[in-house]
Amino acid sequence: MKNMFLRQSSRAVGRQELWRFSRRGLSRLAPTATSTITPSTTSSPTRPLPANSRSSAPSTRRAFHATRGLQVVKPVLLADIGEGIVECEVIQWFVEPGARVEEFSQLCEVQSDKASVEITSRFAGVVKKLYYDAGEMAKVGKPFIDIDVEGGPENKEVEALTPPEPVSTPEGQQAIKGEAISTSTPQAIAPELKQSFVEASWAQQTPTPSHSPVTKQTGKHASLATPAVRHLSRELKVDITEIPGTGKDGRVLKEDVYKFVQARDSAPTQSPAAATPTAPGVTAAAAAASAFSSPDVGISGPQKETTVPLTRTQEMMFKSMTRSLNIPHFLYADEVDFTSIVELRTRLNRVLSKSGLPEGQVSKLSYLPFIIKAVSMALYKYPVLNARVELDSNNNGKPSLVMRSQHNIGVAMDTPSGLLVPVVKNVGSLNILSIAAELARLQSLAVTGKLSPQDMSGGTITVSNIGSIGGTYLSPVIVEREVAILGIGRMRTVPAFSTVPGEEDKILRRQICNFSWSADHRVIDGATMARAADVVRTIVEEPDVMVMHLR
Repeated sequence: MKNMFLRQSSRAVGRQELWRFSRRGLSRLAPTATSTITPSTTSSPTRPLPANSRSSAPSTRRAFHATRGLQVVKPVLLADIGEGIVECEVIQWFVEPGARVEEFSQLCEVQSDKASVEITSRFAGVVKKLYYDAGEMAKVGKPFIDIDVEGGPENKEVEALTPPEPVSTPEGQQAIKGEAISTSTPQAIAPELKQSFVEASWAQQTPTPSHSPVTKQTGKHASLATPAVRHLSRELKVDITEIPGTGKDGRVLKEDVYKFVQARDSAPTQSPAAATPTAPGVTAAAAAASAFSSPDVGISGPQKETTVPLTRTQEMMFKSMTRSLNIPHFLYADEVDFTSIVELRTRLNRVLSKSGLPEGQVSKLSYLPFIIKAVSMALYKYPVLNARVELDSNNNGKPSLVMRSQHNIGVAMDTPSGLLVPVVKNVGSLNILSIAAELARLQSLAVTGKLSPQDMSGGTITVSNIGSIGGTYLSPVIVEREVAILGIGRMRTVPAFSTVPGEEDKILRRQICNFSWSADHRVIDGATMARAADVVRTIVEEPDVMVMHLR
C-alpha cells in the first residue's frame, strides 16, 4: 500500500509540473516516465496530455496552427431595386465565370415590372459562379453571383498568372485551384512563384501579329442589346447570341435582327412559283396585300391554337391591372376646346425656334406639358385626387386616406417593350419648358429600356395620352395606389356655334378633344370629380390663366 501511494503521488507531481511548464510557453518538455510527448515537426508549442492518459497509450502529435484565412468568395446579394419588387428577370450578363471584375464594374442587367437596371460590383475579384442564366427570375435578397475577393496586389498578380489546373506538389503540400498551400516556409516556394511570374509576364508581353484579325467570343453572356431588341428576337424566335452585332461594342441592333431573319428565311430553296419574277409596279401592291393575309388562308382544317408565353412587361401589366380592377371605377367624360391652346402653342414654338436654348431644353412643345400642368393646378384645389387609400392592418383593415403634398404625375407611354408609366416628379414646381424637357428625357429612356426605378416609382395620379395614337373616347384603368386617372382622346376639328354675345348664330372652326376621367368611387364622388375636371377644362381652354399661377 505504501509503495502504491508513492507511485500515485509521483505521477500527480509530474502532471502538475508538466502543466506549470507548459503554461510558460515551453515548446517541448521531458516529463516523468509515466507519460511521453513526441514533439511536433514544427516549432509550435505542444499541449499536455490529459490526466487520464496511460503510459502504454501510443504517442500523439499535437501542434498549434495559424488562424484560418477569412472567406474570400463573396456571395453578392441582389439588392432591392424598387417598391415592393421581390423578383426581377436577368436580361443579360456582362461577365462570365473566371472573368476579372473591378469595383463598380457592370455585372448584369435586370428588368423588373418598373424598369431595367444595371447591377454593378461591390468588390474587385474573379467571378466564380452565376446563380441565374439570362431570362431566369432572380430573387431580391438572394445571392446572384459569387466573386472571389483578392487580398492584396501580390495575390492578384499570382492568381492571375497561375494556371487554374491542379498541379502536382511535393509531399506536405496541397494544390487547390492553382494555389499551392504548403506547411513549409514562404522562402521555400518563393523561387517557384517568381519563376511563374517571369514566365507569365513574358508570355503576356509577346506581341501578336498586326495582320491577325481580332475575334470576339460569343456566348450566352456576350450579347449586348436593349430590352426592345431582345423582345423582338424572342418574338421572331431568334437566338440573339447567334446574331452578329453591328452597333457599339458589338451591340445587336434591330436592323441586325431583321437582316438575320431575312437571311434565315431566304436560305431554303424557293419553289418555282415563288421564284417567278413579277411585273414592275405589282410588287408593292402584292407585298401590301400579303401583310393583311395569312399564308394558310386557303387551307381548310381544324382550328390551330398556339400557346405564347407573356413577356416580362405583359406579366407585370397582368398582375398590376388585376389588382387595379378590384377598385370600383366610375367614368366621367367631357369635351375640351383646344382652340386657344393651339394658338398659344403655335406662338411659343415660333419663339423657341428663333431663340437659342440651353442644352437639355426642347425646341418644340406638344400639348401634353400644358395638360399636365393644368392637372397639377387642379390638384391644389382638390387634393383628394392626389391621395391614396390605405388599409390599416392593425385596425381590422380600417380604410384611411393618405394625403400627398407633391404632384408626381405618371405618363403612360407606348414603348417597344410594352406599356410603361414613368413619373414626372413634383410638377407643381416646374414650368412648361421643364415639364417638356422631363417628358423628352423619360421618353428617350423608355424607348431604349433604360428607365430607372426612381423614374417609375412614386406616382400620385396618371395621365394617358392615347389620342396620339388614335381613339376619341376611352375608359382608363386606375393605377394601384392612386385614386384617379385622366385619358386624353384624339383632337379633331368640328364646326361649333360662337359663344360671343351677339354672334351666337355664327359657325366657327373649333379644335375639340375629349377628356375621360376614371376615379375610385370608394373615396371620390361624382360631384368632386366633375368640379375638378371643370377646373382642368377651364385652364386648358383659357391658357392665359396658367401664366398667372406658374411657379
